[in-house]
Amino acid sequence: MLEWLIIGLGVAIVLEGLAYALIPSTMKKMAALAAASPASQLRIAGLVAVAVGVAIVALMRGGV
Repeated sequence: MLEWLIIGLGVAIVLEGLAYALIPSTMKKMAALAAASPASQLRIAGLVAVAVGVAIVALMRGGV
């Protein structure tokens, strides 16, 4: 189980690194938008991302 968690973390870091390498100006704009957004909006976006991630993992593991 821990091995899968570490693999998932590695994949997330690779994807984020690719985004910064391929489209750095867009990533800077997105970071500025996030900094200007209210905390409540960021919290909702984070919860939605968590829900989508859990759903994807559940679907891939055959849990749904």
